[in-house]
Amino acid sequence: MAGAVERRPLRADAQRNYERILAAAEQAFAQQGASVSFEEIARRAKVGSATLHRRFSSRRELLEAVFHSRVEALCARAGEHAEASEPGAALVAWLGDLSEYATASRGLTAILLGGPDADLLEHDDGCTAKITATADELLTRAQHAGAVAPDVRAEDLLALVSAISLAAQERDGGLAARLLEIVIGGIRRCGAAPPVP
Repeated sequence: MAGAVERRPLRADAQRNYERILAAAEQAFAQQGASVSFEEIARRAKVGSATLHRRFSSRRELLEAVFHSRVEALCARAGEHAEASEPGAALVAWLGDLSEYATASRGLTAILLGGPDADLLEHDDGCTAKITATADELLTRAQHAGAVAPDVRAEDLLALVSAISLAAQERDGGLAARLLEIVIGGIRRCGAAPPVP
């Protein structure tokens, strides 16, 4: 990938620290937002602040690392849906996956999808591009199958999922699914795409 920095494999203890930092950071970002302090993340990861700063020189770099594994998993799920379902159903199922993760992360994914703190990701290791390309591929297949209106854009869908995740914060668990179902109803043609599971 252009711009990616090659890193040497980590020693076993350094790899454990790295994984603990990522897990702690994801949890802290989801609970307290992208501005949570490095000290809080280090405390949760049970590593020294210097260890965290050595591994991640900036908040952007840490956010990018947290997003990378999630984005890979979401893109893989898109492929599974595309193989298992008709194009319209595959798009709906993947938007459900994305919305579920975005809502569970309490707005963290809104940064990735262009929310108010999106400028925290300057060089997002291609994460935003991967999510957009995945959405576009599923959407194009659904449009060619006649399941989705031709004027819908992938960026529109991602912005709507981002808005849904922000609106559903601190609300009952079913709100995000209900809002996504309304969105799906608005983009489909003649009921061609099934409701959100």
